[in-house]
Amino acid sequence: MAMIANRCDFGTGDTIDGRYRVQQLLGEGSFGLVYKTTDQRTGNTCALKLLKVWAMMSDEAERMCSRFDMEYQTGLIESKNLVHSVGHGTVSGNPYIVMEFCGGGDLEHAMRQPNLNISRVAQDVLCGLRDLHANAKVHRDLKPANVLLRTDGTAVLTDFGISGDRNHRQTMRDFRGVPKEVMGTYFYMSPEQYNPKDGYSTVLPTTDIFAFGVMTYQMLTGRFPFGKIDSNDDLAVYLANAATGRWNRDALRTRTEWLPLIEGCLKPKYKERLQTANDVLRLMPNAAQQRAYACENAVALRQAVNGYQLHIMHGEGYGRIFKLDSFISNNCRAVTIGRTGAQYRNAISIDETDTRYISRQHCTIERQGNGFVLRDGQWRIGCPKAYTSWNPFVCASCGEKNCPSVNKRGQWQRSKNGTFLNSTEVDEWGVPISVGDIISIGDVKMRVEGY
Repeated sequence: MAMIANRCDFGTGDTIDGRYRVQQLLGEGSFGLVYKTTDQRTGNTCALKLLKVWAMMSDEAERMCSRFDMEYQTGLIESKNLVHSVGHGTVSGNPYIVMEFCGGGDLEHAMRQPNLNISRVAQDVLCGLRDLHANAKVHRDLKPANVLLRTDGTAVLTDFGISGDRNHRQTMRDFRGVPKEVMGTYFYMSPEQYNPKDGYSTVLPTTDIFAFGVMTYQMLTGRFPFGKIDSNDDLAVYLANAATGRWNRDALRTRTEWLPLIEGCLKPKYKERLQTANDVLRLMPNAAQQRAYACENAVALRQAVNGYQLHIMHGEGYGRIFKLDSFISNNCRAVTIGRTGAQYRNAISIDETDTRYISRQHCTIERQGNGFVLRDGQWRIGCPKAYTSWNPFVCASCGEKNCPSVNKRGQWQRSKNGTFLNSTEVDEWGVPISVGDIISIGDVKMRVEGY
């Protein structure tokens, strides 16, 4: 069904949805407008972001509304360093989000001021990333314009429209599978974001770590690490330098204490990069170390008193919870995860419109002792429809002992797109999982929790 929305033109003094009086227009993009408003019920100043559904094609509108809703949900995460959502609604068919107003402006403007506290801003950004990643979100568009400053100087992350897109990749593709719309800004994008070969790769926190390295380098030196971009030719050189790790280290000759951190963030291969925001925090110069330990995680998870569960935090099936012990019995010590389909017989099935991301038999969580181990792929026996079997005498597809495939030798089949625990790729041998770990398969991210 086509989405219908009327054009909205709000000026100073107008009231949005009968409650939010416009003070001024803060900014406008292709898809939305941001206003500084007054909440007439509370008297508080707030920012209101309005999605311009009236300017979109129907299929595009549906995609953007889904992304917009996830942006609102991301703003509900309890964190000192993420912009807070305080309300949402719809006006003339166009959804809007009400957020806290940050009176210090954005980092892009603050970087031009001589008194910027780089250490504090860098640490605040890392704390925001840590809280975001702990909730299985990846920002994907970290840059100075998406870092706001409160009046007390605290830096907070904003614009989670990309991290909130649970139905679409950071790269939209045409009918041939070629990237046609790349999210984010080229200056800050990690090589895996714009490499066509990696276009279907699972998006990991290391994407944000790379962008943080670029942004911190910019704060320290006033320039970009991989060169300038004044033309299309410059862009090609810039991206080539980023993909091969060629950047200007001489610009840090007076700030050498930052060199290990920048080096670790700007590794072109994500597996060699610093893997978590905590890893980066540990390399902060001494002046910032005093505050580093005051940066607390926003997520306090219950330990596994009764057992472990998987909570889908991002992607298809968002919000679903699976208690792992409920799948375990005397005859079954494994929980299989993969694409939805009766013929696959996965214990946890995940719907997916684009089958390039999640394999039919993607991964396995196996009971070992009192805990669980995550393994990429599943065991397959000879029957072409078999998904897995821990009993070598029974066909996993038909359940019959006389299936012709029973006597055929089985094998372990890896997934096509990889299984990741936090930012580390898991192989068929597996690794133990713990409370707070994030499992990523395709665009789906699941947090390991206790209950």
